[in-house]
Amino acid sequence: NERTVIAAAFPRVGMNHKTPLFFADHPPTLSAALLANWSALVFDYVARQKVGGTSLTYFYLKQLPVLLPSAYTPADLAFIVPRVLELTYTSHSMAPFARDVGYDGPPFKWDEDRRALLRAELDAWYARAYGLTRDELRYILDPADVKGPDYPSETFRVLKQNEIRRFGEYRTAR
Repeated sequence: NERTVIAAAFPRVGMNHKTPLFFADHPPTLSAALLANWSALVFDYVARQKVGGTSLTYFYLKQLPVLLPSAYTPADLAFIVPRVLELTYTSHSMAPFARDVGYDGPPFKWDEDRRALLRAELDAWYARAYGLTRDELRYILDPADVKGPDYPSETFRVLKQNEIRRFGEYRTAR
């Protein structure tokens, strides 16, 4: 897969032993922020430095830098929650989640371009929340973009290749 951490909210269903489950003891808006935090590209970058195999176990998750609930202001949540809602509520099975964060409308239409924009906005917000500069974020996305074409390291090679093949550009970096 092109990502190391694949976080999701989902309806009550059975899961296997390889899927770490978390039940937050915070308001639903903070649970939505936690989901956004775990889905952020900068969080994934750090996870890549830690995870030695293909299983994201509780042991790894507990070592990763998650923002504390106190890091979010009401204005932050007002920015994050609607984006998480739109990315998550694409099926009626997620209506309880939508209601928990204060939305009582229909599910959102799946629109790849719109979803890419929402993810990019959340990635940018989290990059700033973690204190990254523009160049540090550029390095995370593509070290060769900062260090030159001969730089021997890549971070999101599969993501970059897939987007160039599909969209003709590394859309996430843009």
